[in-house]
Amino acid sequence: MSIVLIGVNHKTAPLAVRELLAFSESAMGEGLRALVDGDVVREGLIVSTCNRVEVLSATANDQLQTGIERIKDFLSHSRTVARESFAAHLYQHVDDQAVRHLFRVASSLDSMVVGEPQVLGQVRRAYSQALEAGTAGRVLNRLIHHTFHVAKRVRAETGIAASAVSISYMAVELGKKIFRSLEGCSVLLIGAGEMAELSARHLMNAGVARVVVTNRTPESAHRLATEFGGEAVSFDALAEHLAEADIVICSTGAEGYVVSRAMAEAALGRRRNRPAFFIDISVPRNVDPSIGTLPNLFVFDIDDLESVISSNIREREHEAERAELIVDSEVMQFQQALRALDIGPTLGALRQKLQDIARSELDKQRSRLGQLTPEQEKAVEALLMGTVNKISHPVLNHVRRSAGDDQSIQAWREIFGLEGERQGVTEVADELGDK
Repeated sequence: MSIVLIGVNHKTAPLAVRELLAFSESAMGEGLRALVDGDVVREGLIVSTCNRVEVLSATANDQLQTGIERIKDFLSHSRTVARESFAAHLYQHVDDQAVRHLFRVASSLDSMVVGEPQVLGQVRRAYSQALEAGTAGRVLNRLIHHTFHVAKRVRAETGIAASAVSISYMAVELGKKIFRSLEGCSVLLIGAGEMAELSARHLMNAGVARVVVTNRTPESAHRLATEFGGEAVSFDALAEHLAEADIVICSTGAEGYVVSRAMAEAALGRRRNRPAFFIDISVPRNVDPSIGTLPNLFVFDIDDLESVISSNIREREHEAERAELIVDSEVMQFQQALRALDIGPTLGALRQKLQDIARSELDKQRSRLGQLTPEQEKAVEALLMGTVNKISHPVLNHVRRSAGDDQSIQAWREIFGLEGERQGVTEVADELGDK
């Protein structure tokens, strides 16, 4: 079997192309069943996210090019898009390179933000969808589980995800450093745009107790507050709610300061000098930077955050080099496992052929043994099969060492007349694949 991966991602295709090829949740099952025909494309899985659409498949060795063309046609027909509209943006990987690419994707080495954790969950979801559709078989099952193992190793053995590399996530990490834990903290969001929403999501995951949202457009504040189980307050009441917040995240389109030094001083007095943390990600700035000179008040603007992020990105790039070495070693290990899966049917057929020969000879000589009890019948059968297994053991080991050499495997099949025979025993192939 050959492993083929064809797709587009944020590096090779603009959003306008990626969205043409994207699969919705509802369309995934039908798409997978259309992809896998059981002849050329034996197994299939589709990863579809905002940053990538990738088709992973197991195809017959002798129909590799046919399989590649079938996948490209599938993308065109299933998405009702002309091939010429996306062909120039496609990449394709076969066998080792396909395995390496998948390992890198799941380990977040191929992501827009190296080390981000979401992509592994997206691969897990794609695998679940393939299982539900019945399009993941022996090869993809082995490959995906090995992929999860690789991603886990990369997370455990490198610091690739240790440093924050987005403004919203960085804000949360800085908050943790100041308050040690965000559990029980109160957050005030000034503004209700995308950045505020992302910050709120990270903060909720970090365990904050309360989210208060204010915005010049009340409807937007109510929408965001509802999404996170928080409270929307009037923009005119900002000054009085400032004292309630341990963390203030400001992201508006105002031309001047929304939070003045006087407002912060008044809030600090009502807080009895308990620390507060201001994150101003507005351009131009909406929080008076002089607030940071007041005791127990901390102010970070977007330049402060981006300088830390740049340092963290460099650190992740260093850790990514270590992760790439892990991926390379795991590709080699998966090659060995895949070869065992490929040679399993030949080993099963050979073992079965030898056992059939032995039983046939026993049937010819059966009349000479006379009347046997059931126990004697079983003993003769056990003796015969035990002898066959001991004689065949070194032969089977020699065939097993031929894994990866298609010509040698074909020669063994011709020597023992296995062409046209039953293609092996599933249990034998599975047993060998698990070693």
